[in-house]
Amino acid sequence: MYSYFKLKKESELGPYKRPNGFQFERRQQASLRPTRRVESSGGGGKGLTSGGLVLLAGGAVQSEPLPVSTPRVTGSGSESGYSNKRVADESGFAGPGRRRGPGFNGNSSNTWGRFGGNRTVTKTEKICRYWVDGSCSHGDKCRYLHCWSKGDSFSLLTQLDGHEKLVSGIALPSGSDKLYTGSKDETIRVWDCASGQCTSVLNLGAEVGCVISEGPWLLVGMPNLVKAWNIETNTDQSLSGPVGQVYSFVVGTDLLFAGTQDGSILAWRYSAATNCFEPAASLTGHTLGVVTLYVGANRLYSGSMDKSIKVWSLDNLQCIQTLTDHTSVVMSLICWDQFLLSCSLDNTVKIWAAVEGGDLEVTYTHKEKHGVLALCGVHDAEAKPVLLCCCNDSTLRLYDLPSFTERGKIFAKQEIRSIQIGPGGIFFTGDGTGQVKVWKWSTAPITAAMS
Repeated sequence: MYSYFKLKKESELGPYKRPNGFQFERRQQASLRPTRRVESSGGGGKGLTSGGLVLLAGGAVQSEPLPVSTPRVTGSGSESGYSNKRVADESGFAGPGRRRGPGFNGNSSNTWGRFGGNRTVTKTEKICRYWVDGSCSHGDKCRYLHCWSKGDSFSLLTQLDGHEKLVSGIALPSGSDKLYTGSKDETIRVWDCASGQCTSVLNLGAEVGCVISEGPWLLVGMPNLVKAWNIETNTDQSLSGPVGQVYSFVVGTDLLFAGTQDGSILAWRYSAATNCFEPAASLTGHTLGVVTLYVGANRLYSGSMDKSIKVWSLDNLQCIQTLTDHTSVVMSLICWDQFLLSCSLDNTVKIWAAVEGGDLEVTYTHKEKHGVLALCGVHDAEAKPVLLCCCNDSTLRLYDLPSFTERGKIFAKQEIRSIQIGPGGIFFTGDGTGQVKVWKWSTAPITAAMS
């Protein structure tokens, strides 16, 4: 129905090439299930050994405007005995949710941090600023990079220009031929998926904190407000209750959850009778803003500026565990089979596993040189799991899992804060300058079977 971007070399595309078209489809998820923790005999640090691993799709990429210099998530799986699949019903939500990538399915050795290959070796780690401006006279002899990435397994297809400030959310509604992007420039831009052209701009009058799509709804977080647009009927609603900016969204069972600046998590339930979202609950416990939410294994996970992760039961919406191993803002959460992955401005990605009794404990810590802003899971062309890890040095690093072997890197003018996975090997990134870039794996990935 839609045409993909025509592949081009990044050196030919340049930094300001007119966008072509792209397409997308719906993605699915898996869930978190307990495992036993063991010590690895090598690879440096703790490890895990278990059966086949499945990385869950994370939520639509969210943004977390923080009061720091560099300051975003649902799942289901048959093995865990829990299913988070949703079908069209009176809840107003349709189909399995999409968050941060398709499920992962691999048969590799499941030992965290144990390297299975050589690290990516680079001659330079800087983009030529003259090339960015279109004025470098050195050509191929320039010592700096004349491309936006390093690594031969993916390519830049095009970029979508229009936003003037940080891109805080990217959404791909199911069944729609439109891509939606939100920004701190107080706008939502609508892009045609066939041509890649911006078809309309919605001026909201306030910074966009996060954007997701769920069923027919496009949900936008703003200061003291949630806007809900039904893109099928062209109607909208305003959901009141948030105090301060809305940083994050996630849908679990029949509830819409929103993480807010005052530390609360607000929940609404869609009523088919009134065709409205009605307040359902307010979860309190965090002392600072809730910047990331994730649902999996009948649990709601929340990460906060207060440096903690809270685990909530979806049965009674009560907090059942608080995780305090991070030493700075918890920026992003995703699930990978029986593992919970978290990242923080403390320069770490932590891997959590459920031990006997059901509590989560850190079983491996991956260290970066810079704060980590967002996590996303994706398949490569051979259906192997890859973790996309955004850092506040304006890079996105790609790691093979579970070894954390670096296989590539994406560069940006400013830090990348939004990621969204599309079908056929396409994924999107949004950075602090307002640029949205479209990437594609060199060969279309194999779609993993999911329940």
